[in-house]
Amino acid sequence: MELGSAHDGATAPRQASGGTRAEDAPRVPDQARGEHTHDALRAVPATSPEPGVRRTVRRHSVRGQVLDALRTALVSGELVPGEVYSGPALGERFGVSATPVREAMQQLVLEGAVEVVPNRGFRVAERTARDLSELAEVRALIEVPVMLRLARTVAADRWAQLRPLAEATATAAAHGDLAAYADHDRAFHGALLGLSGNRQLVLVADDLHRRAQWPLVGAPRTVRAELVADAAEHSALLDALIAGDLPVVRSLVRQHFTGGAG
Repeated sequence: MELGSAHDGATAPRQASGGTRAEDAPRVPDQARGEHTHDALRAVPATSPEPGVRRTVRRHSVRGQVLDALRTALVSGELVPGEVYSGPALGERFGVSATPVREAMQQLVLEGAVEVVPNRGFRVAERTARDLSELAEVRALIEVPVMLRLARTVAADRWAQLRPLAEATATAAAHGDLAAYADHDRAFHGALLGLSGNRQLVLVADDLHRRAQWPLVGAPRTVRAELVADAAEHSALLDALIAGDLPVVRSLVRQHFTGGAG
């Protein structure tokens, strides 16, 4: 299943203005959040709800599945920064009406992932290295102090319970699955911060984390080795937290969240 660009509709050849041919249009990944999104979309038709099930509930279900698929395509770079995509063309690719696609896109507008282009569709946001640096700074201001406090107060057995989440990031990294890694990475960090008991903190941090995962304009594709190295820091951090080694925890969280040493 391919994504259509608003520049040219579904089948028009590439134009000098930078349009996208149907055969060149980016494909939505087969998995979103660990599920086969395409199969799920096909399984939930946009019309004819089952008896006893309200149409609004089913439409929301389709919207959620489309949103997951679009987020996955953003992380993988298959939705190209700067490119414009139309609701009807995307809906045709998904096999749904344009309505759930537009609803999902409006959520992405709120998240800063895309912007509305009147009478054309939605343009994928173009981010720069400065944007990424600013996000990293804000994340560090929020997450590093919380992690250092938790390192002094949370029992070792609670940290140990997060081991499967760290292992999930390692597995996704080993397979070079960028979309799956992004999901597991956020899940791991969310679980760490969740031990603070502050739900608003977790929500804000997750939003910043998601924004930090979108690819930069013109940036080379993330390679497997980078994912493996990042995942290894998760396991090392858990080892230090379980051992109660505060100096190592301090060094790892600062390095992991800010990219700096010490």
